[in-house]
Amino acid sequence: MKQHWSFLFAICLIISQDRSVTRADDWPQWRGPQRDGVWRETGIIKRFPQPRLEPRWRVTIGAGYSGPTIADGRVYITDRLEEPSQAERVLCLDRKSGSLIWSHSYDCPYVNVSYTAGPRTAVTINDGKAYSLGTMGNLICFDAARGTIQWQRDLNTEYEIRMPIWGIAAAPLIVDQLLILQIGGSNGACVVAINKQTGEEIWRSLQDQASYSAPVLIQQAGRELVICYTGDNVVGLDPQSGKVRWIYPFPPTRLVIGAATPIWNNNRLFLTNFYDGSLMLQLNSQSLDADELWKFCGPDEKHTEALHSIISTPLFIGDYIYGVDSYGELRCLDARTGERIWEDRTATPRARWSNIHFVKHEEQVWMFNERGELIISELSPQGFFEISRAHLIDPTLAQLGQRDGVCWSHPAFAQRHVFARNDRELICVSLEKHN
Repeated sequence: MKQHWSFLFAICLIISQDRSVTRADDWPQWRGPQRDGVWRETGIIKRFPQPRLEPRWRVTIGAGYSGPTIADGRVYITDRLEEPSQAERVLCLDRKSGSLIWSHSYDCPYVNVSYTAGPRTAVTINDGKAYSLGTMGNLICFDAARGTIQWQRDLNTEYEIRMPIWGIAAAPLIVDQLLILQIGGSNGACVVAINKQTGEEIWRSLQDQASYSAPVLIQQAGRELVICYTGDNVVGLDPQSGKVRWIYPFPPTRLVIGAATPIWNNNRLFLTNFYDGSLMLQLNSQSLDADELWKFCGPDEKHTEALHSIISTPLFIGDYIYGVDSYGELRCLDARTGERIWEDRTATPRARWSNIHFVKHEEQVWMFNERGELIISELSPQGFFEISRAHLIDPTLAQLGQRDGVCWSHPAFAQRHVFARNDRELICVSLEKHN
């Protein structure tokens, strides 16, 4: 028996030291497992084998801005149908084949919402439940495997939402037993926390307007904080009570347009939007305080300073920020000063709101641009180095009926595959490295 255990220990030691052992992950929420735009799987290709990627499977779906999420062998996506009536739909598909496991649709006329292509928020998967939040505030908790509804709420009616012009778009955040939502409700319910098991309200906070920016959980001064970039302020909230720990005013000069998720690194918090430019806050490491480190805003949307991002969430790597500006300019900023280090115009074509979704993988950065191209790159203070580029999926017209359409939905990277959607289909492509 002693020899048996010694043999097992030796095998385990060899495996732990073997660099060929790979890691596979799911993508169960907005921006990945840790909500930080980092893809941590191993065994991934370093360049594309051909200029056009061939899907493992493709499935016809309706239009929508929401990106796919993946958990426990299943893929989740939402879309919108206009016939025979206006409806939103939640789909659950088999990860390996794309075959339908379950679906749920519900009537949902869009009222006072612009850009009507479909739902905005990614389905959030947690502890065997799937949480879907629609454009008009329909919140549904499903059994993730079977699709049976556990509970549901009409947030628009219950909270008298002051509906943003582009609808509800901020992806839900789960902290312990709480589902935290930015919805712009009346009566101090801009942000609400709901018991994820029962749907019961636990707390509400802030009189602010809603923005489109997803809340994130950070650590400051040894405590957890939920960061919410609302339509009026940047706020640090206690996740268990909703109490405001600090607040920094960042009101819009023209209209609420903040969509990029706040990004955080080494007690620095970065915010950006299309009209109001960039704001960097310095978070106190000893107490729950925040002060402005720098802020830059150009004179107009074509003459910008720092970074005027809209759809895209930048990456914060070391002392540098990489993001896409108002007309598609890929930029690097010095996070310490806001100084622009360089600009490149080859990653995505120049156009108003031209978009790139960034995902960091090991020493590379993968970029999905609005033309449906996937780019493997290296980003550094020295510049943008393109390693490989391939066509992933065609742009379509429902999300934006200009420039022959766009791909504005964030892809998911899971189980060594990429999952991407347009307004007609959802596809799955292998990115696994084969020795």
